[in-house]
Amino acid sequence: MYLGTLPGLDGAAELTLSKTSDTLVIADGTIVPDSLRGMGVGQQLVERLIADARSAGQRVVPLCPFVRAQAMRHKEEWADVIQF
Repeated sequence: MYLGTLPGLDGAAELTLSKTSDTLVIADGTIVPDSLRGMGVGQQLVERLIADARSAGQRVVPLCPFVRAQAMRHKEEWADVIQF
């Protein structure tokens, strides 16, 4: 699980994962509270997931609609990590 907060604001955004093997994880869901919406916190969580997966040699299945939308926007850039 990844958590994201912003100083001075209540709440934490989270990105949940399921690990299916040493090389494959599923991005299950992203929740961003109203207090953090529109501030890029969800995007930062996805970018961190991608960076961590890349460095660990893992692939990510974007089951979460938010992660899938971000993966579609960065299709070429993240092609080595995302598994549709």
